[in-house]
Amino acid sequence: EVQLVESGGGLVQPGGSLRLSCAASGFPFSIYRMNWVRQAPGKGLEWVSVIRADSSTSYVDSVKGRFTISRDNTKNTLYLQLNSLKTEDTAMYYCARDCTGSHCKYMGKGTQVTVSS
Repeated sequence: EVQLVESGGGLVQPGGSLRLSCAASGFPFSIYRMNWVRQAPGKGLEWVSVIRADSSTSYVDSVKGRFTISRDNTKNTLYLQLNSLKTEDTAMYYCARDCTGSHCKYMGKGTQVTVSS
């Protein structure tokens, strides 16, 4: 059974940083591309970033230069470093697998990020 468990969210001031983690289990983590998607209050899901099996990465334009996705295959863990946070980054952040855009077959329960002064 595929399991994805996110952690690391919280309340942070604009300009601050957070590091999200996603513990994966139930599948051979290292061979899968892994994604982060988010859902802001009152809005639909938005794809944020992907890291492929070869560790190449892609980002939505709004987070380029501020967010960094990474993975540790020895720990079956996915990360998202969020820097220079803005109020518009406030959302529930989900770790996800098997995504086409923001539509993903597997998602965790999410971790809340709130950016507010």
